[in-house]
Amino acid sequence: MAASGLDLERARAEAREIIARYPQPRSALLPMLHLVQSHEGYVSGEGIALCAEELGLTKAEVGAVATFYTMYRRRPAGTYHVGVCTNTLCAVLGGDEILERVSERLGITHGETTEDGTFSLEHLECNAACDYAPVVMVNWEFYDDQTPESAVDVVDRLAAGQPVAPTRGPRTQCTFKEASRVLAGFPDGRAVEGVQAGPATLAGFALAQSRGDAAPDYPVSEAGDGPQEQEQA
Repeated sequence: MAASGLDLERARAEAREIIARYPQPRSALLPMLHLVQSHEGYVSGEGIALCAEELGLTKAEVGAVATFYTMYRRRPAGTYHVGVCTNTLCAVLGGDEILERVSERLGITHGETTEDGTFSLEHLECNAACDYAPVVMVNWEFYDDQTPESAVDVVDRLAAGQPVAPTRGPRTQCTFKEASRVLAGFPDGRAVEGVQAGPATLAGFALAQSRGDAAPDYPVSEAGDGPQEQEQA
């Protein structure tokens, strides 16, 4: 525990700030795990203990969540956590080759971190960006329409300390800890930087607009909580 990067006093205060946002304290667990990662670069045993204590859960319950979701690292992530989509569409368009080339360049495979702590690598099942396949993410920022050469170039420029702009999102690439802090619910003020949604994402919306399409005007229930079920004719 002595080597932990967790500032317990600060982390506890921030955890309680997160908990106060929710009517049920245990609902705060996911952002609290991101908070731990923002301090340490991974979810440590000490971080799990902190979450359990503040939420009145057992360490086993917190650990079960931390090991279920792949965005939580149980070993230190690199400053730049590179995720390459290898799901069907990205794989067909070159995702497997991109992963292989990036792995060769970094000298690590899925789940590993470089010795200097700069990079970690993960093959992802889906980056939720099929309209721009094949996609690579660095600390959850998008690099769209990638090739093996362009992906390696991104890695090389980050390794050289050069500014790198994601295809969509902030104008410069953040670190893994910075991204984790945002996911914990502490905005960095950069949410509206850069491109938010590109043409491929908006193609269906543009088509609907050109045709004058509109959403159905469903009646709203008396409680105002959504459309009522339509009576069967």
